[in-house]
Amino acid sequence: MSIKVELIASTPDAARIVAAAAKICYSPSGAADIMDGLTREKTASFLKMLRDSGHLSPFEHISFTFAVEGISRVATHQLVRHRLASYSQQSQRYVGMSGQTCIVPDSVLKDENAHALFIKQTESAWNCYKELIDLGISREDARFILPHGTETRLVMTMNARELHHFFSLRLCRRAQWEIRELARKMLILARDAAPEIFDVAGPSCVAEGVCKEAHPCGQPYESLEKMLSE
Repeated sequence: MSIKVELIASTPDAARIVAAAAKICYSPSGAADIMDGLTREKTASFLKMLRDSGHLSPFEHISFTFAVEGISRVATHQLVRHRLASYSQQSQRYVGMSGQTCIVPDSVLKDENAHALFIKQTESAWNCYKELIDLGISREDARFILPHGTETRLVMTMNARELHHFFSLRLCRRAQWEIRELARKMLILARDAAPEIFDVAGPSCVAEGVCKEAHPCGQPYESLEKMLSE
């Protein structure tokens, strides 16, 4: 099952809000007056200056909320390591898992024997889960037998500064494939909603033109567009 990502909310007029938040530090005027004088061109130029100078706190004033489906708990265990975010995930304590699916990696799908073994083991786990429920075991205890790759869904909110950090780590070729695909779809949506904020985003090979990984992949992305198309 492919990952489904929807941007369900975002801060309106995001670029001008970031610019106004930064400018108010050095201006005697109020934020509303500052925003009145911000054209799109001035805003884009100012945001670039903020990024280049490392002045990133103003990007924390805008946020983006995503609804995600078709992702495994393998990926969400990585996702919640990004602590400057808010998460609401489907509970296995309160939602019956009967009829749920397990995310199957492409490497397993491409190998007939591996796929057969994978399905055999996951079906065994699901059957055990159902039998435990029938025996009166609570969902919160029966779930201990479920596969680590069980499909889940969640809603998460991140501010733009944390999103840039998230994209820098999770869009690198060395990131795990599932969370990398999630990040790719998130960036496409965020870029459409706030192009001036995410006109440059991703791993350092894209954002800064140089790889900063201790162990480079050896295949730096040529551009943001190339990265998103993959």
